[in-house]
Amino acid sequence: MSALALILGRAGSKGVPGKNTAIVGGRPCVMWSIDFAREAQRVSRVAVSTDDEAMQRMAFDAGVDVVARPADLASDGATVDDAARHAVGALGWTAGPIAILYANAPVRPAGLLDRALELLESTGCDSVQSVARVGKHHPWWTARLDDEGRLAPWEGDTLNHGVYRRQDLPPAYLPDGGVLAVTRRALLCEVPGAAPGPHAFLGVDRRAVATAEGEVVDIDAPIDLIVADALLRGVGDLAAGQRPPVL
Repeated sequence: MSALALILGRAGSKGVPGKNTAIVGGRPCVMWSIDFAREAQRVSRVAVSTDDEAMQRMAFDAGVDVVARPADLASDGATVDDAARHAVGALGWTAGPIAILYANAPVRPAGLLDRALELLESTGCDSVQSVARVGKHHPWWTARLDDEGRLAPWEGDTLNHGVYRRQDLPPAYLPDGGVLAVTRRALLCEVPGAAPGPHAFLGVDRRAVATAEGEVVDIDAPIDLIVADALLRGVGDLAAGQRPPVL
């Protein structure tokens, strides 16, 4: 399989301004995604799509393709698939699937991208995304809260579904932002029967690869920067034979 690894990251961010170029683990955040993509055996081309001139320079210096994203595809209302389609068109990519990586996810487990692309190829599905098992934020423990502080089940009639031990919760998963691999046909919304809507580009046959808790960290809040930095510096300490900091 010859896949395009497309790293997306825009300049604007209200939650963590400049997060894609912020220093995490001793280097700009986006560089972790570039190296992650380069290490995948099933990837033949790596590109960065961004409106951020600093990130464009970093990607160019790193020797990967750069797509200058227009302003209308870098706004708060722009969608991932619109940005990806623009980049695929600009690159003239027709050779194989597209692996979408977010520039604000510096922490991913080794081999995750190859796992997703292998599943995409072996099953012939339309898309594969990485998901993390939900722990204490499980949907069974989700509740409603009224103006007077009264709790009620989010759904059903029993608060917490009658479960009070985390170990007794049925497995549930959430997309973790680590990897999203799609066929070119799915990205272009050419899969027959795909329901219209914001996730139409995922096609009909949607699958996933699971990651362990904490294996993927995407930066959406300031605390995520601290966690990612600690984890990445800890990996470096282990490689150097030193003990990582205790969190």
